[in-house]
Amino acid sequence: MTRFLAYTSPARGHLYPMVATLLELHRRGHDVHVRTLGSEVGVLRELGLYAEAIDSAIEHTPLDTWRATTPQEGLALALATFAGRAVHEVPDLQEALASVHPDVLLVDITTVGAAAVAEAEGIPWARSIPLFQHFSMGPDPAAEVTMVPFGIAPEGIEVLDQPRRRLGLPALVSPEDLWRAAAEVYYTAPPFEDVELAFPPSFRLVGPGLWEPQSVAPGWLDEIDRPMVLVSVSSEFQRDDALVQVALEAMRHEDFDVIVTTAAHESARFEAPPNARVTSWLSHGPLVQRAACVVCHGGMGITQKALAAGVPVCVVPFGRDQFEVAGRVVASGAGTAVFPDALDAATLRKAIHDAMKMRPGAERVAAGFARAGGSAAAADALEVLAGTPSRPNAVLTG
Repeated sequence: MTRFLAYTSPARGHLYPMVATLLELHRRGHDVHVRTLGSEVGVLRELGLYAEAIDSAIEHTPLDTWRATTPQEGLALALATFAGRAVHEVPDLQEALASVHPDVLLVDITTVGAAAVAEAEGIPWARSIPLFQHFSMGPDPAAEVTMVPFGIAPEGIEVLDQPRRRLGLPALVSPEDLWRAAAEVYYTAPPFEDVELAFPPSFRLVGPGLWEPQSVAPGWLDEIDRPMVLVSVSSEFQRDDALVQVALEAMRHEDFDVIVTTAAHESARFEAPPNARVTSWLSHGPLVQRAACVVCHGGMGITQKALAAGVPVCVVPFGRDQFEVAGRVVASGAGTAVFPDALDAATLRKAIHDAMKMRPGAERVAAGFARAGGSAAAADALEVLAGTPSRPNAVLTG
């Protein structure tokens, strides 16, 4: 039995992709510990994992990129947040290590203080990556892999170096020097990811982590007998409430049932037409399975969940990472994109109907995700780091 410790940022979108991997390790008989946002500790314990909250000071350093008016400003805000959290992550993870004594660490890509501790302690460690690792300021995919967001600009490397200096580690030299983990567990796969990108040999493209908290499907779901459009916005606050309002107007007179989950926005503030329901939160799994199209902000979680079910997507991106997702949706032929400066009811309505014709592209992406191996492939990679693979033929493959 191997003891694993996973350390996450205070974001469900970074915890949830890991969970299926952690449950697979637990199923194989390993001892699995998690440090994550406090609101999810109880859920993880019910799943049989050992879970504790990260330092509350980390949760009190929220990501406020929604205030940005340009991609450059958004990058600066994100880097400032990660630098501020790193100050607390270092002692927080050191305390967890002293308590748990893990054999292998899995740290989220945005927890730069935790990564520095992992390297300084010399414990075998891997990085969890739930967002695209290439970058462009527009909708077209970039041609090179870098550590997003830290490899985009020199100030990003400085954010990584700050906790490294405190721990006596050498400075990072260049963007190519950023990949320090023994394995980079990348929660996506071709053809959604660009097969022509040159990934470092440490990368393991395992497909999306699709776990979400269980909930009872609402009774009204069985009453829907028309094609359904699911509209979903970010679970973290950002200025994507415009997508909800425009989507309701766009589909008002269409022969579809429209289900909207508003997450960080109050559902009561939106006036739903007769063919729509607006709710604050529902598990997406049952809804995605019934959807003819998913309209979303371009978060990796909901986008890959839809594509894994073979459902085409219409993306309206509101943040830097989401522009990357929109570009991959279009490039893979799995859906459409409408950019916020062009968002109106007529444009969105056309994009939704165009996306519905792209189910074959979404199904190709779903097949690629299935081939990647999912949680079993991720668990294999982590077991190999410990030198104790449950499956004798487990290997580190990209």
